[in-house]
Amino acid sequence: MVAAAAALLEKSARLSTKQWDGAAAALERAHALREESFALIELDAEAFLAFVEAVRSDSDVETAHARTVDVPLRMTRAAAEVADLAVQLANHGNPNLRADAVVAATLAAAAAESGLTLISVNLRDASGDPRLVAARQLARKATGLAASLRPQTA
Repeated sequence: MVAAAAALLEKSARLSTKQWDGAAAALERAHALREESFALIELDAEAFLAFVEAVRSDSDVETAHARTVDVPLRMTRAAAEVADLAVQLANHGNPNLRADAVVAATLAAAAAESGLTLISVNLRDASGDPRLVAARQLARKATGLAASLRPQTA
């Protein structure tokens, strides 16, 4: 979801250079976030498989388990950043592509919430763990940013 959201922002930024001086930098960052998000998809699968193998072999389980939290946390961070960039593009970019930025923020918020869910499950709701605390804050930020862009209904 993060990669799809970042791709929408790439499109929006690419077509916003006349409206916003920051469009080129936004395009560059959106591209980097899309690339990072694609890599994280593979890393997440690898982390889970490594954890399963570690449990089976009873070898280095703690390290493997930590990766099942750290990779989704990186995804959640990227999602929050995409949501923030989406707000900037929605507010300053090409008005004809505002809906794309809103959708990107919505996807990013969903991805951040998804990451929080994975982290929570993988930590077994260890409420004091700083990674869970960070994920909650990031998901809350992304959700709030997305909500700030939605049209107000009567």
